Amino acid sequence: MTRIVIIGGGPGGYEAALVAAQLGADVTVVDCDGLGGASVLTDCVPSKTLIATAEVMTTFDSSYEELGIIVADDTPPMEQAARVVGVDLGKVNRRVKRLALAQSHDITASVTRAGARVMRGRGRIEPAQAPDGSRTVTVQAADGTEETLAADAVLIATGAHPREIPDALPDGERILNWTQVYDLDELPAELIVVGSGVTGAEFAGAYQALGSKVTLVSSRDRVLPGEDPDAAAVLEDVFRRRGMNVMARSRAQSAKRVGDRVEVTLADGRVISGTHCLMAVGSIPNTARMGLEEAGVRLKESGHIWTDKVSRTSAPGVYAAGDCTGIFALASVAAMQGRIAMYHFLGEPVAPLNLKAVSANVFTDPEIATVGYTQADVDSGKIDARVVKLPLLRNARAKMQGIRDGFVKLFCRPGTGIVVGGVVVSPRASELIHPISVAVDNNLTVAQIANTFTVYPSLSGSIAEVARQLQTRKTQNEL
Repeated sequence: MTRIVIIGGGPGGYEAALVAAQLGADVTVVDCDGLGGASVLTDCVPSKTLIATAEVMTTFDSSYEELGIIVADDTPPMEQAARVVGVDLGKVNRRVKRLALAQSHDITASVTRAGARVMRGRGRIEPAQAPDGSRTVTVQAADGTEETLAADAVLIATGAHPREIPDALPDGERILNWTQVYDLDELPAELIVVGSGVTGAEFAGAYQALGSKVTLVSSRDRVLPGEDPDAAAVLEDVFRRRGMNVMARSRAQSAKRVGDRVEVTLADGRVISGTHCLMAVGSIPNTARMGLEEAGVRLKESGHIWTDKVSRTSAPGVYAAGDCTGIFALASVAAMQGRIAMYHFLGEPVAPLNLKAVSANVFTDPEIATVGYTQADVDSGKIDARVVKLPLLRNARAKMQGIRDGFVKLFCRPGTGIVVGGVVVSPRASELIHPISVAVDNNLTVAQIANTFTVYPSLSGSIAEVARQLQTRKTQNEL
């Protein structure tokens, strides 16, 4: 029986374990925190659970009056602009932790039911490779005891952890990273979020919706510098309109506690004060002290593991998946990398990882969902594509629901009309991007999308409408 050892129990690890076990391999998963990894325990599942509460509050706050909903409120007349909805953050966070733990237990049950063994501990690859090509993995348990495992193949899926600034180290009380926010019992009155990437933007928007006064410190010209510029502009406008203080081109240099407050010093000498500070300044791969380079695994300067399109590393019999590879820090990508690795090693038919078919979502309000080629790819000449953007304001369902912000954008090839990318900015954009993802993955044309029935009224109708506009322009160009 083929022996496979998987180090790390996140999406890349546990999905690989399920595939390998179902294909008859002898599988051992080595994990030190609990199956599901950061995605389930401290990142994706917890943050999106928190955001779900924030989303309800935002929807109510921004729409109830326009939609004709009456709220019985004893707020004095002079204070009618005060919030009519509040949140018990302690209760929210208890629910967050409960759901994350339940999801981890469900994953563990699925993996063990499939026939894989789960070991609690930290794994390290030994440098020597046996004559038969097998590897040895040493597992150190929490009590210091060690066990060695022989493996015909090893998958590294150890994820990443929050990056820290030396002069802004989290204390878990006032200065926090994104794994520590779920220990808060009370809502931060004044929250400073350092970092305007996906994590920073999501938490900034969520806490603002929950009732915190938020300052977002961005070292770049705009929030979400890696996302579609039109989408980022919409979100930044929404943030500012809702009262967030967005500080562009402002690099944080340090953060320190001063009594029951936090002072953040910027590179230009300005000082911002708040009750709490959330550091969201990127992540570092968990690849140190694992014997990787000694075993022949090539690391990038960033510490990420180099892999090819079928998840192989530079060391024979060693694969890698997930955030430790630096390829799209998405649970869906990690899971696909893990599955591909097992299919490849076990001799099953497998297609190489296709990053242009990856759909991603930023869980802000509105959400930003993307797939395929981007506006930056078009602007730089990487791909020749026609682009049409349609504001949601024209959509009948959006008007009914009081949705003011957002759009649908499609990219297609000028000759064939094949859809090569798309952007959706709207509530539940994570759901609306799927038909565009299907189109990109299957080389569908704008004509095929335009001629497919959609429900009226529906937000998805805007996808068909954008396709019709692209189709019409193609026809006009041909004439």
